[in-house]
Amino acid sequence: MKLSKKAKVTLVGAGPGAKDLITLKGLKAMQSADVILYDALVSEELLSEIDDSTLKIYVGKRCGKHSFTQDEINTLIVEHAFQYGHVVRLKGGDPFVFGRANEEIDYVESFGVVVDVIPGVSSVIAVPGSQGIPMTQRGISSSFWVMTATKKDGSFSQDLKFASQSETTMVILMGIRKFKEIIQEVIKYRNPLTPFAIIQNGTMKSESFSVGCIGDISGAVNNIEDSSPGIIVIGDVVAEHPSFFEEEVQRVLYSSL
Repeated sequence: MKLSKKAKVTLVGAGPGAKDLITLKGLKAMQSADVILYDALVSEELLSEIDDSTLKIYVGKRCGKHSFTQDEINTLIVEHAFQYGHVVRLKGGDPFVFGRANEEIDYVESFGVVVDVIPGVSSVIAVPGSQGIPMTQRGISSSFWVMTATKKDGSFSQDLKFASQSETTMVILMGIRKFKEIIQEVIKYRNPLTPFAIIQNGTMKSESFSVGCIGDISGAVNNIEDSSPGIIVIGDVVAEHPSFFEEEVQRVLYSSL
């Protein structure tokens, strides 16, 4: 295939959601792109910062609804790089945290196309951090464990069990729709008074936040929006959020009535 421009691909992490949490380098790459292939977690506000003349193609996957398969996305990246020149592959958060970045890089490079990588601010740390929830805190938690709720076949990862047996802060991505089942597994190993937080649409104007203890999740379950992306944090560090104590006070008051 004859090249109209030199084919180039830049893999960019868009950050956790808010448009101003992308890195300066990532934004500059977007502004120089001929084509942007973007995921479901990329905000429309961020895309609005890019000139209308830039071709923007949605290739997102949400709640089992895939606009393209991963193989089709790989092909689109290469085809558009050859046809247009500079393609930015834009992914929410950081592309190397459950973002299938290596699969795309390997495929693109197999065609001799150069791939640059611009890391993004990961939602793993940024979303809880924006709510004042630390991942580690001296005397409370010395580590944190990041995991997805389920494996490719839909079963729970052994990491969920092993993390539950430890005292680490647990950060669970892509687990909102199985929140109840996750807590049922965690509570086998952790005290029912262990705090949890659910943050959906983190750092966005539509952000929602719920806290509680794993022994009583009824209030949080009623507030979950299954179609919205979210993060589950489990561990004593969640008690650092002011809302946790407010929830506990209300729970005690109502239980005494």
